[in-house]
Amino acid sequence: MNDLQFSLLVIGATIIGGVCLYNWVQERSVRKRLDRAFANAHDDALLEGAPESADNGRIEPQLPPAAKGAPGARAESGPEGAVAAARASRSSTSAELDPELDFVAEIAAGEPVAPAVLEELLSKVADCGRPVRALGLNPDTGMWEELARGGPARYARLRLGLQLVNRSGSADAAQLSMFCDAARACAGKVAGSAACSDVQEALRTAHELDGFCSSVDVAIGINIVAREDARFPGARIREVAEAAGFMLEPDGAFHFRDARRRTLFVLDNQEPAPFLPGEIKSLATRGITLTLDVPRVADGAGALDRMVDIGRELAVALGGALVDDNRVALSEAGIARIGQQLGSIHAALAARGIAAGGERALRLFS
Repeated sequence: MNDLQFSLLVIGATIIGGVCLYNWVQERSVRKRLDRAFANAHDDALLEGAPESADNGRIEPQLPPAAKGAPGARAESGPEGAVAAARASRSSTSAELDPELDFVAEIAAGEPVAPAVLEELLSKVADCGRPVRALGLNPDTGMWEELARGGPARYARLRLGLQLVNRSGSADAAQLSMFCDAARACAGKVAGSAACSDVQEALRTAHELDGFCSSVDVAIGINIVAREDARFPGARIREVAEAAGFMLEPDGAFHFRDARRRTLFVLDNQEPAPFLPGEIKSLATRGITLTLDVPRVADGAGALDRMVDIGRELAVALGGALVDDNRVALSEAGIARIGQQLGSIHAALAARGIAAGGERALRLFS
């Protein structure tokens, strides 16, 4: 190999490496924006759930499985405030923990647990770093209901559930141990007893469930890009997005919600800068992205059709082109394949007893 051939080989390898690095940086940026954009949807869907934020996967029209997010990237849920009050108000039905999603601890006391002891317990289990639900057995109705901090001492029996899996990953042995220790410490202060689920069995369940969730954690994204060297002005993006039914929200993305205020898909900047209300007028971008979080949307096929239709309308209004991440125009055949793969993901979720867009899905994919 002569010097010229060697030099060409080095240059080629450098170019390929640069392209790979650029693609990695771009995908990481989009994944962060996706989970931030869907963060506010969880409360609306459940009227009681936890917010979300993680470095989650966004898969473009090829639809391979997305990677799960990094630990600590989302806000945790807690059994307090309006969340707990909303659940406790449903006196006609008994609140329940989910044995497939929750690691359970039960506390039995001889008399109602004092508010100060309950407050300490709830603070300790919140420190475990996982979403937690706390229930008390209502002595008047004989039904389990969500606990609210600051309420009167009325519960002599408590149930706590630590969520085993979400987009931050699965619970580990240290978290389960800390959770059980908190329950036992509370029982010791009220001359009661505490019983916890089997830790090793819970860890096996969490690991298996986390693997399944990773395999179906998919988001569909389509892009609208400016032609040649043009850019889309932020003010114009906001105008056409709101005309199409989107609302710009504090997370920096436009949300398209259904009649129940659940996010069906979002419109985000293809570039790193979010669409912040105070800055969008001075912003300009080469492209925008429409994203559908597959496990969190019940009518995936309908939402996909709506997203594609709106994407076409936005492309015309902005004078751009509707493309995939390879800047290839979306064809009807390609969109049909995406729909088929989306249906397969929803079927896999249903077979596991996790309805897309249902409470279980919204908890797991948060």
